[in-house]
Amino acid sequence: MAEVSVKNKLRELRAARDWSQADLADRLGVSRQTVNAIETEKYDPSLPLAFKTAKLFRKPIEEIFLFDQMD
Repeated sequence: MAEVSVKNKLRELRAARDWSQADLADRLGVSRQTVNAIETEKYDPSLPLAFKTAKLFRKPIEEIFLFDQMD
């Protein structure tokens, strides 16, 4: 089975609103460390967290999280 790598635009979206990682974490109800891990692609968000993020930024989930299939 092929692995799926998730790239994301979280850092760019957060910076465009002049939010710190802590600001975004508060809005999403997660820790700052979680936001950092997602931004640095060390951690893939759960589906509910991905949808919450998309809703917060008013963007389709596919525009924030880019799924890249690796063979």
